[in-house]
Amino acid sequence: MALIIPPSNNLRQQSRWHPYPATSSLEYAAAQAVFNAAQQAILQRGAFHLVLAGGTTPRRVYELLRTMDGDWKHWHIYFGDERCLPAAHAERNSHMAEQALLNHVSIPASQIHIIPTEQGAQAAASSYAQTLGNVDMFDLVLLGLGEDGHTASLFPGHDWGTSPSAPATLAVHNAPKPPPERVSLSAHRLSQTRQLIFLVSGVAKQQAIKDWRNGKEIPAAAIAPGCGVDVYLEEKLLVTI
Repeated sequence: MALIIPPSNNLRQQSRWHPYPATSSLEYAAAQAVFNAAQQAILQRGAFHLVLAGGTTPRRVYELLRTMDGDWKHWHIYFGDERCLPAAHAERNSHMAEQALLNHVSIPASQIHIIPTEQGAQAAASSYAQTLGNVDMFDLVLLGLGEDGHTASLFPGHDWGTSPSAPATLAVHNAPKPPPERVSLSAHRLSQTRQLIFLVSGVAKQQAIKDWRNGKEIPAAAIAPGCGVDVYLEEKLLVTI
């Protein structure tokens, strides 16, 4: 069982830190957590509303999930962010999720909600906000962490959409990572969930983790659901603060 480290000093976000000795054990624990959340949500509410993250660590989690005996017809899939690229582009988060999970399980196509960023950031953000209007609370949100502390496509120096009046989706322009045009769920909308898990691996994330635990205002720290957040990370990323 993972050691739970006390929450960070951030007053808005209650964070629980779960270090794992290897990336593989982190990925397995995360896949099991998603599966358990799905079972509970379906039992209690008849549906499981899941927000997927992009990145290498989530990919492996999705590959593990597809080996499990899920009640897939009750799963509803959303995305935390997407790059403005052609619909079938290999670098889209939706393409990765399809290759790792969605093409291998029987989730109804009408329950897989892809951000239509091939339309451009502004149009896609508007369209996806309407899609999200059909779901009140997510059951689980998965997020990653960038080296600069960004999560989804919420970058330092940009609007994160933290206020209660923030729109559900943000059209992101001039992102510091390519491609510059993106769509992201706002921090406020990402926080409207019953459970939230960050998946963090790779030594390059160490400074971002240090900043986060020291209470620095980074995008990842702006996600503040009432349930708190669980951070699954490699134990080598925890540094003395």
